[in-house]
Amino acid sequence: MRRTVVLGVDSSTQSTKVLALDVETGEVVGEGRAPHSGHDTQHPDEWWSALRAALPQVVNDQRRVVGLAVSGQQHGCVLIDAANAAVRPAPLWNNVDAAPDAARLNQEADFPSLVGSRLVASFTIAKMAHLARTAADDMARAVAVGLPHDWLNLRLTGDLTTDRGDASGTGWWSPTEDRHRPDLLALAVGDETAARLRLPLVRGPNDVAGVLSTAAASELGLPVGIPIGPGSGDNMAAALGVGAAPGELVISLGTSGTAFLVSETPTADETGEVCGFADATGRFLPLTCMLNCTRVVDIMARLLGMARREVLDRAGALPPGAGGLIMLPYLAGERTPNLPDASGVIHGVTMANATAEGLVRAAVDGVAAGLAYCVHALARLGLTAPSITLTGGGSAHPTWRQAIADATGLPVSVREGSEHAARGAALQAAAVVRGESVADAVARWRPAVMAEVTPRPEMQAAFSLDARRHLIRQQQQG
Repeated sequence: MRRTVVLGVDSSTQSTKVLALDVETGEVVGEGRAPHSGHDTQHPDEWWSALRAALPQVVNDQRRVVGLAVSGQQHGCVLIDAANAAVRPAPLWNNVDAAPDAARLNQEADFPSLVGSRLVASFTIAKMAHLARTAADDMARAVAVGLPHDWLNLRLTGDLTTDRGDASGTGWWSPTEDRHRPDLLALAVGDETAARLRLPLVRGPNDVAGVLSTAAASELGLPVGIPIGPGSGDNMAAALGVGAAPGELVISLGTSGTAFLVSETPTADETGEVCGFADATGRFLPLTCMLNCTRVVDIMARLLGMARREVLDRAGALPPGAGGLIMLPYLAGERTPNLPDASGVIHGVTMANATAEGLVRAAVDGVAAGLAYCVHALARLGLTAPSITLTGGGSAHPTWRQAIADATGLPVSVREGSEHAARGAALQAAAVVRGESVADAVARWRPAVMAEVTPRPEMQAAFSLDARRHLIRQQQQG
């Protein structure tokens, strides 16, 4: 029997994933993927090529595609020329070149009160300031600017659109005022440039970004004119994909590690540790982020010449603490704490703990300790929950699950499915096609719990930041 499906696209740092979701049952009936370079600066054409490569893996004669929506990595900065092409490769969320520009902008305006977030290098406005300072010719060619998901919406529909969730990561859109702040963008690029640059139109959670253009349909092998949902940032889409309810704490284990929850009210953290984002349902999504998460283990596995699952299996057989081996996993600088120039540290190496499993155990412990700190940062604003919903690629392995439970002292649940950001985009597309609110679709098709993990209180001390603070201070002192 031919199924009627919508497609959810997740264009992440490492790859593009596409899920096909049955619009009547909410069942995921197909999955495709294609890799990106993984670099912290990528040409947007990579993402389009990956989408073209992933789609044939899920689109066939047995599936009638009636809608699509895109989840994209937050913050990346895409300069767009008059022909709707990317002017240059895009610096992504994990590119820290704009750290001094973020510091300068924070001195010129009270960003927490104006847009809900104190700036770090990840924010698009800081990247714009960096490009204005270092690539003036490219900035002069640009007629518009968008984030990765916005640019994909442009390629799909011919219209430059975004949503509240992704817009809230730019640094020039206010979640509380629901509007762009071109006066803030002018601080980054100057009055004249800010006045001429076109910014994406911000769609509501139940709007459409547009319809699939003839040109895009021809390239992608999809029906002309199908509706394109507004899409969102990857964390906002992941919240949809796991069915996060207001007040539910979610930790996502991917290239980055994030801790967030859906809130009915906006937040503004003066320290900058908690970002005051909007979500993809009309609510808010206060979020903390680490730049270094599961890829730290991937790098250890590559150095050791072992498969990821094997090293995690072996590390999980060791107790937390790795026999005194401590790792600061800041291999690409760090965002929480804000250490853009930091590097990784391995401390306390002995003859006994210098083993493959010891190194990976220390990497897992270091990331888990950092995410526990992120949970504490949310709690400092009164954002607490009795348990954690775990998502992202790392949530598939028991070693990561137990480490997060032990580090935070909170029980962990893992819900069915693996690509929750793509699933969230698909749910949004289904809501558009069915003419219902995305919040209703998310609640009805909330995935079932597939695993639960209980914290071990006696292990929590192994994840304490106390033993790591002097190493962090050394990083702060340069």
